[in-house]
Amino acid sequence: MRNRLLLIIILWIAGNHSYAQKNTLDFYLQEAIRNSPLLKDYQSQIESNGIDSERIRAQYKPQVTGSSINSLAPVIHGYGYDPAVTNGGQLSGIVNVNQALVSRSNLSAQYKNLQLQNEGIANNSRITEQDLKRTITNQYLTAFGTLQELGLAKEIHDLLKKEVDILKTLTEKNVYRQTDYLTLLVTVQQQDLSLRQLDIQFHNDYATLNYLAGIVDTAAVNLDEPSFTISSPPGIDHSVFFQKYTIDSLILVQNRELINYNYKPKVNIYANGGYLSSFAYQGYKNFGASVGLDLTVPIYDGKQKKMQYRKLDISERSRNNYKSFYASQYYQQISLLRQQLQQTESLIGDINNQIKYSDGLIQVNTRLLETGDAKIADLIIALNNYLTAKNLLTQNKVSRLQIINQINYWNR
Repeated sequence: MRNRLLLIIILWIAGNHSYAQKNTLDFYLQEAIRNSPLLKDYQSQIESNGIDSERIRAQYKPQVTGSSINSLAPVIHGYGYDPAVTNGGQLSGIVNVNQALVSRSNLSAQYKNLQLQNEGIANNSRITEQDLKRTITNQYLTAFGTLQELGLAKEIHDLLKKEVDILKTLTEKNVYRQTDYLTLLVTVQQQDLSLRQLDIQFHNDYATLNYLAGIVDTAAVNLDEPSFTISSPPGIDHSVFFQKYTIDSLILVQNRELINYNYKPKVNIYANGGYLSSFAYQGYKNFGASVGLDLTVPIYDGKQKKMQYRKLDISERSRNNYKSFYASQYYQQISLLRQQLQQTESLIGDINNQIKYSDGLIQVNTRLLETGDAKIADLIIALNNYLTAKNLLTQNKVSRLQIINQINYWNR
């Protein structure tokens, strides 16, 4: 009984822990990475290359095949194939063993080519993971920003309702006119509509977040504010985005080496044994064996080797063009993002000052309302200014986090 109770407690804690984690950015990042079919496909490609490596090893081992030819070419009343050609027929059952002779350096070159392909796939996987993280983070911040605007709208709505209750009492005492009360009441109704619209927008943003992360869930939850720190991007030579061009260069070099091996002499030894007979003479004695050696030496193929080299040269030029363009854009883009971050942070400071003034104006108008000295139009303007400033603050805070997310995108 005690163990069963302990198990229930553990499961309850685990369940609550899992639910709490759902509010965080890390949860959605982990789910997106875990569910991504593209990342799984990259892993499958690496596994497939592992099989190709085994196939290379297998194809240079002795290859054993069996063959059988069974034919009859009768001559009837002088009509039929020439017996000198057909021997009247043939019966054979032979086991063949072939062994291609290949140098160790040739095998190493083929294995190296697969290794470089795996490195390229792994590098693409890391870039894809960065793309996925950036996309999920941006959508999380979009949903979080809408949630903050929704919370602010609720705050203003509650404040307006409180002001309406005060104004209603004062209107009944003829301190304010009926039109003043109705004006504020209409403002509350407008805020109700805005509140509903923001609620719909948040649910849409949250559904999109789940969709991008591969999560099947329709129940919206509260989202925690993410905490970001700026990670300095590595040197351009160590960036995964730049590493792609290095790997491509090595693959082109390796392809050139493989072309060279394709134009070297090829040697194959073989042996076979079995039964081969035309039954022309003592067919029961036609059991035997043979051995041999095949040598293939390329002499002329229309200069295809040079054509393949030229294709590699074109690929190398294209690679250098992409590399040069990326190198010129890399630091420029990071510098631009840092400039945007600085401007956004400066704007946030100015907006905070504006909010202080707007909040003070609301408090003054609220006190004047209680004494019957406030102008309803001034109160509504103050509330709208406060709401606008707070929304602008929320938007710029989210924008700041999105800029940091863009900077951190390049940190791998």
